[in-house]
Parts: sequence; structure tokens; C-alpha cells
Amino acid sequence: MPTLVKAQNLHFQTSEKGGPISMHAEGTFDVKNAPLTADEALAGTAIGRYGLDKQFHGDLEAASKGEMLGAGNPATGTAGYVAIEQVTGTLHGRAGSFALQHFGTMVDNKFELVVKVVPGSGTDALSGISGTMIIKIVSGKHSYQFDYELPAATK
Repeated sequence: MPTLVKAQNLHFQTSEKGGPISMHAEGTFDVKNAPLTADEALAGTAIGRYGLDKQFHGDLEAASKGEMLGAGNPATGTAGYVAIEQVTGTLHGRAGSFALQHFGTMVDNKFELVVKVVPGSGTDALSGISGTMIIKIVSGKHSYQFDYELPAATK
């Protein structure tokens, strides 16, 4: 039977059979996005292109850089975006990097957002990572909740 362990802000579940370790991380992040010039593929379209620059705090101490494509009209509450960012730093003390893939839509000012770890993108002590991140924005402040798994050999 799996064991649930909670120490400080560290939550993880181990498997007696050497399966993956399930963990939960949370914290805040700062984000800067800046418009990028349209490339040849986007010329003449209503698709916007943005650079992402984030700094994560909390259980994930990391920096990320990425690119976002967006369309629609956020001023009317209808839009969509996709993004990929490369995250590099430490996650519960494990150093490495991984990529996150975003898929977001907004209809009637209601957001739906899916952020997942790109399979095969983990490096070093984060090799084999998988998971899903929830992003919350309250009063202009960004926070994350990250449920992820690592192979048992990575612990």
C-alpha cells in the first residue's frame, strides 16, 4: 500500500513496488511578457506573438523563458493562447529543467487553462518528470499548484 508523507511544504506519495513518486508543489511567480515581431509564418494574421520571462518562487525555485501565440479579443472576454516555456532551477531541491506546454481559452471572461509537462523534456534530477500545473491569478498576483511524478530512482 502506498505511503503518504508530509514534511514542511513537501507532499509526496511513494509506491512500495518502486513505481513513480507523486508530489505536489506550490508557490508564486512573477511574469513578464513582451510582444515579439511577427515572423514569416504569422505575417498578415491576427495572431500575436509574445516572449515569456518568469521567475518561480516556493517549492519550485526556477526561471523560465518561452514563447506564446495568442488570438481573439481579450477586451471582449474571448481569446485563446498556446505557449511553451523552458523551466530551469530546483523543484523540491532537485536541480534540472523541463518544458511546460500551455493551452488556454477564454469565453465570456471565463478561463480554461491546461498546463502540462512536455513528455521527455526533463533533465538531470528532473529526468522523467510528468505532471500538470494549475495557474491562478488573483488581484494581479500569480500563483501555481503543480502535481507531478518522478521515477522512483530519481528520489
